[in-house]
Amino acid sequence: MGETQDPFGTSELRAGVLTAWRNSPTRLREDAATEADLAAAGYRDRLLTELAQNAADAAVKAGVAGRISVRLRGRALHVANTGAPLDLSGVHALTALRASGKTGTAVGRFGVGFTAVLSAGEEIEFRSTTGSLRFSRAQTRAELREHGIEIPADLDGAGVPVLRLAWAVAAAPEEGFDSEIVVWLRADVDAAALLAAMRAETTDLLLELPGLHSIRIENDEAWRAVDDHAGGLRQVCVTDLSGTDHRWWEYTTERARWLLPLHDGHAAPAPADVLRAPTRTDEELSLPALVIADIALQPDRRRLMPGARVAELAAGYADFARALPPADRPALIPAPGFARSEADGVLREALVAQLRDRPWLPVVATADVTDDAASDDAVAAPVRASVFLGATADLAAMLAEFLGPLVVAELSGRSTAELLAVVDVHRIGLARIAELTGSVSRPPEWWYSLYDALEPFVSDPLAAEELGALAVPLSDGRLVTGPRTVVFDDRLDDVVAVPWARLVHPEAAHELLARLGARQADVSDLLTDPALRAELDHRPDDEELRDAVLTLAAHLPPDTTLPTWLGTLELPDDTGDSRPADELLLPDAPLAGVLIADSPFGTLDAEVAQRHSAAALRAIGVGWGFTVVTETDPTGPDHDLDDEDRWWQGLPEDPPGFAAVRDLDLVDDEAWPQALRLLLSEPATRRLLADRDGYTAWWLRRHAHIGDRPLGVFRAGSDPVFAGLLPELPGFSEVDSAALAAVLADPATITGQLAVALLEALADPARTTSPEAVSQIHRRLAAAVPQLDLDEIGVPERVRALSGVVIDPERALVLDRPWLGLALPPDRLVAGDIEHAADLATLLDVSAASEAVHAEVLGPGQRTDWAAEPLGVLLRLQFGLPPLTGELVLHDRLEVRLTGAYEATVAVPWWREGDTTHVQRQPIPR
Repeated sequence: MGETQDPFGTSELRAGVLTAWRNSPTRLREDAATEADLAAAGYRDRLLTELAQNAADAAVKAGVAGRISVRLRGRALHVANTGAPLDLSGVHALTALRASGKTGTAVGRFGVGFTAVLSAGEEIEFRSTTGSLRFSRAQTRAELREHGIEIPADLDGAGVPVLRLAWAVAAAPEEGFDSEIVVWLRADVDAAALLAAMRAETTDLLLELPGLHSIRIENDEAWRAVDDHAGGLRQVCVTDLSGTDHRWWEYTTERARWLLPLHDGHAAPAPADVLRAPTRTDEELSLPALVIADIALQPDRRRLMPGARVAELAAGYADFARALPPADRPALIPAPGFARSEADGVLREALVAQLRDRPWLPVVATADVTDDAASDDAVAAPVRASVFLGATADLAAMLAEFLGPLVVAELSGRSTAELLAVVDVHRIGLARIAELTGSVSRPPEWWYSLYDALEPFVSDPLAAEELGALAVPLSDGRLVTGPRTVVFDDRLDDVVAVPWARLVHPEAAHELLARLGARQADVSDLLTDPALRAELDHRPDDEELRDAVLTLAAHLPPDTTLPTWLGTLELPDDTGDSRPADELLLPDAPLAGVLIADSPFGTLDAEVAQRHSAAALRAIGVGWGFTVVTETDPTGPDHDLDDEDRWWQGLPEDPPGFAAVRDLDLVDDEAWPQALRLLLSEPATRRLLADRDGYTAWWLRRHAHIGDRPLGVFRAGSDPVFAGLLPELPGFSEVDSAALAAVLADPATITGQLAVALLEALADPARTTSPEAVSQIHRRLAAAVPQLDLDEIGVPERVRALSGVVIDPERALVLDRPWLGLALPPDRLVAGDIEHAADLATLLDVSAASEAVHAEVLGPGQRTDWAAEPLGVLLRLQFGLPPLTGELVLHDRLEVRLTGAYEATVAVPWWREGDTTHVQRQPIPR
């Protein structure tokens, strides 16, 4: 085999380096430290990036489309590229550590960046069509020893430089490529992870390095394509290794290339990124577009050089905006937020200044827009423009005539509001529009069209407030300010003279006015107008006012509830005197039949009752059945209702609304069955009977009686818990009984009244129920003890045992330990639940079983623990218990001797003594 050619004179280069190291051991140490720093810090994780930069420069230099191929062959990583092959200046740059062969606009032509290969291996070959080199740590170490150059102790082994000494080799690059880097991976390098990291970089590298056309990793290839558009705009498409296309708008200025991502054909701000120069640095950015800049970097290409002119990169950014399609332009505005780095802050500020002061923002074309652009591309500098958020094209055209440059409707959406504010676009609000309408003279139908155009923008109370000064035409020809001062009359069948309201002209009546505070002229709105209340306070006996109110009330929908203050309207009674409507009953009103004899109600004059409908009279408070008192946002018990203070004190918080039946305290004691039927007959009162926590149901449970029994101690027919103990309400149908359930006994809420009734029922041998029901009632009673006044309830003379028998308290034992239930007879046990056993004993004044009965386990048994005994494990699984501690004792026959309040020797399946559990063995199947 012939001698290897050395076209680059590597032997002379090595000799020069070795001489320098021999003459200066410090130089050897410096070279080793420099190379180690660059490999471990400056150029860590940049292997493909640095090689791709070299490849891009080579392709540009050769004037060819750059291609890169990455393949793994065993433990050897092959990275091949097209372009200018290795030359002598490149060899000098590779071996010098301090110099670079980069010229002109080249960004990575060898130099210190090549040290990135050391992150993967220490045996490297650079194969090129003009000659090939090998770098080797082992070979360098051997060369030093061969020439008698002492290796400092701290450098011996892996620490000597790798890239200072090169050897010529005869290997050629991969066919079809001009150069190839081969790195034999160190044992600690994960080849699969390295390839995965390279795959993740391909899209960015093709975007950053225009000299590259494609990157292939193993059998997958990514490539770049570019389409030119007008105005210097280009669309870049990078197809990644998976075949997915990624697109950007690209615009090149003097100092930078800007790229704005496209998603589904529309521009979208880029996520947080870094400055690229041209590849990724460590300078974090938060800009809407990627920037690939021509700017000075530190040698490791991760940070800007001190004093770098970052702000100059913004020059031409507004031209990029103007070149974009109008809908995409706002995407270039930096979103409000904190800068991610010093460079980010400087560049954001410069970009905003560029955008703010230069014309690029599309505005509505009018004669006042003097920009020299074509009429179909009218633009203005944002600082001179205004925007009305969400404006339609018609509304925008109208506003633009007197507001100056107005942003086109396409860009007036809320999604762009914050962005436009960044560049000082003035936001026109609804308040300004409302202010201008006060001087506009137009026919009523024009106003309707204006309201119709503005209606979509009134989406919240604040928007409605801004239009508070909107002008409104009235039916009498006047123009008034403020929709809150007007009402509609177009829904009334009859024309009614309403002295307390102003009516909108029918041809201008639009639903927007109602949203802005105008009260629609349905009768319920008119009859609840505060202005009417003020009139009633001033002249409650005015006949004109009376006729207007009763005429409107005749048009009310069924079941409409009006405020109680309408009852202050005075009407004549059957004696000729005037009395408030809510102190009068209609002739033959059924309510009169259930009230006490000296009730304060009078009877309405018969002539007035004939002239106006009964529904209208009842609506304003004239009595027929019971009256409902209502209030929104009540603040306290101020409704003049019987015992209301006590009910209010029991509420956890103030209710959002209040509705209650009044005058319940005026019902005759003997008339409660009829009164309940009357309450059930009216939808408004029937609804309140179903509200268990409301005042009406609460009052009825405590104060209404059937016979001598309060309603609150009758059992609802659907309640199984109190079956056999409490009586059902007599004389009502199943449907009505269900409607009255909320005014009857509630198993979930034990009151003192109900507790007394239950204890009396349990003490009555004539009443029977199931053991489960007895246990459930005892449990509920015990749980309620902390809220009950035991002195008021007293101690029962007899108690109900679990078996159902009624016994003396002296014989009863409250079950407070579950295993005692296995040994004590059920006709002496009083059982609720274990948790509330002490409260049950207190309520009944009965001894707890564990205190009155003493137990002794007979026989020693076999002592073990839960984990060591199969039966212990099976019992735990059967009862769903966690792992148990304490001792487990097994007995062939488990017997317990009981003494004290109950004496006997009994066999039980299990027992507890402190932490010790006794269990009877089960027979073993044979």
